[in-house]
Amino acid sequence: MRDDTALQRQSMDSQKSPLISNDIRSAVSRSAEQAAVSVHDAIDTVSDSAPPAVDRMASGAHVAVDRVADVAMRAAKTIGSKGEQLKSAQQRLVGGTRGYAQEHPLVLLGVVFVAGFVASRLLRSR
Repeated sequence: MRDDTALQRQSMDSQKSPLISNDIRSAVSRSAEQAAVSVHDAIDTVSDSAPPAVDRMASGAHVAVDRVADVAMRAAKTIGSKGEQLKSAQQRLVGGTRGYAQEHPLVLLGVVFVAGFVASRLLRSR
């Protein structure tokens, strides 16, 4: 009788085993489907959020380029105005020197001679 009971239990276990396996398979299948859906949702979320991020980066880059261009334009204007001021100062200096040379030619000749003598002494000592 004990053998009969053991055989009956084995028979019931073997009958339940396919049912348990099917339940496990369907549970795993459902979990896999849910995971796939979750991953697809995550991919959709990332792909939907990527263009706005790229747009924000591009917009930020445009703003930075505009700022740099504005600074460069202001620097060019400043350099241009300073260049005009230097050119004007040069013209005044040349005009003043020309006028002084015409009024006092001997003094200018003496200054040039002394400057040349001092320069030759400085160069010779080295």
